[in-house]
Amino acid sequence: MKSSFYRYSLALAGLGAAAMLAPSMPAQAAWEPTRPVEFIIPAGTGGGADQMARTIQGIVSKHNLMKQPILPINKSGGAGGEGFLDVKGSDGNPHKIIITLSNLFTTPLATGIPFNWKDITPVAMLALDEFVLWVNAEKPYKNVKEYIDAAKAANGTFKMAGTGAKQEDQIITEAVQKSSGAKFIYIPQKGGGAVAVQLVGNHVDSTVNNPIEAVSHWRGGKLRPLCVFDGQPMPHKEQVADGKAWSDIPTCKSQGLDMEYLMLRGIFTTPGASKEVVDFYIDLFKKVRATPEWEAFMKSGAFNTTFMTGDAFVKWVAAAEKTHMGLMKDAGFLAK
Repeated sequence: MKSSFYRYSLALAGLGAAAMLAPSMPAQAAWEPTRPVEFIIPAGTGGGADQMARTIQGIVSKHNLMKQPILPINKSGGAGGEGFLDVKGSDGNPHKIIITLSNLFTTPLATGIPFNWKDITPVAMLALDEFVLWVNAEKPYKNVKEYIDAAKAANGTFKMAGTGAKQEDQIITEAVQKSSGAKFIYIPQKGGGAVAVQLVGNHVDSTVNNPIEAVSHWRGGKLRPLCVFDGQPMPHKEQVADGKAWSDIPTCKSQGLDMEYLMLRGIFTTPGASKEVVDFYIDLFKKVRATPEWEAFMKSGAFNTTFMTGDAFVKWVAAAEKTHMGLMKDAGFLAK
């Protein structure tokens, strides 16, 4: 018995030694892109989504966060429907991601295109974007009351520019009309950059642009922010223009406009994406968020920096879809 046990122990020891001497087998490598990644932007150039996507591209390239390049591609046709349908139709292609804004909900609701956010794969919420009521700095009104008084005096000829028709900008415009009693002519544009240019040129009387889409014109003395469509003031206290910080802009609700609205800036990928693919992109965007360039971009655009992944993100998106369904129904924007 003792001899048998001894021989068995020697055999185990020999196997252990052999295992230590043998070259280790490599663990299965985590997924990563093997060719350039298309970064679909379902909006025009110069707007908030376009600026964020191209900022991400620059950060990834500068810090070598990925072996393959990211290629931003604008597909704004059909209020972004072109981009969403492209990603929906790319099942099995992990080399494609899309940045989303509220047209993730508003475009299918308004147009009836065969698309729903559940058709693609959620990755992460990168941030939430604010909306600010802007006017040309040459105009005499300095607060919301003076602005609404001027709009009412214009007897329905006051022009509001915004991105797209029956999208978030027009939803907010409808809410402003309902809250104030003023009437506006809504002038749709292809992107937030074009919206800002229309206001700088005095072709329209106001806009409800995101901060990042108008901040350069505020710094240049061309535009003036009147209020932010959030339930609380923006937290950013660094001076931006006119001796003011984003935190100095009052909420629209405190100025008598009963409307609150925040917009998703999130990332989705193609249908049926594996956990390994989703995890790669989540890790990539965590690295992006950790850079000083991203921090500076968040401050310059006065973003709400909330970050979500997994079940929390899915639940947020589902709740936002219900909210937009109600807003679109109230505004009469649902497809017939």
